[in-house]
Amino acid sequence: MPRRAVFLDRDGVLNANIVRDGRPYAPRTLADFQLFPGTEDALSQLKAAGFLLIVATNQPDVPSGITPRATVDAMHAELRRRLPLDDINICFHTDADNCACRKPKPGLLLQAAEEYDIDLASSYMIGDRWRDIEAGQSAGCFTILVDHGLRQDKPTYPDRTVSSLGEAAAIILGREPAR
Repeated sequence: MPRRAVFLDRDGVLNANIVRDGRPYAPRTLADFQLFPGTEDALSQLKAAGFLLIVATNQPDVPSGITPRATVDAMHAELRRRLPLDDINICFHTDADNCACRKPKPGLLLQAAEEYDIDLASSYMIGDRWRDIEAGQSAGCFTILVDHGLRQDKPTYPDRTVSSLGEAAAIILGREPAR
């Protein structure tokens, strides 16, 4: 039987971005990597409702030489330690690579759907950028934008807009029949 998942962008959804000149940037050091308040609780509720929890994150700062791979690995180890995640799917490419896994393409979600037998039409994508929303829409997921009021590079049209992961979890749980 196909399973349901909540796909989560990392930076701006689970952890805070570093904001410079009104634009969000991924944290570059483990010391800068801070989970948003309520992240653990929101994900625990989704997990208890039977969802797979899969991070789908672009990390172009690694091939660009901005952030060492070991630092990103340490950040992901921290996520795995603190959160009930089933997987972390990562794209280590830049736009120039034109890969299938870099959001806004849905490759990270499609890969997880195949690996975990996920019904994408019954699943959700939560992100803070247009790339996340387009990836979720392309995969057929219900999309939720966590809006921090930062400038977007392109218009985005999510199914719902919220200000926190906790609000997104409440929407998802409110849409789901009791199991």
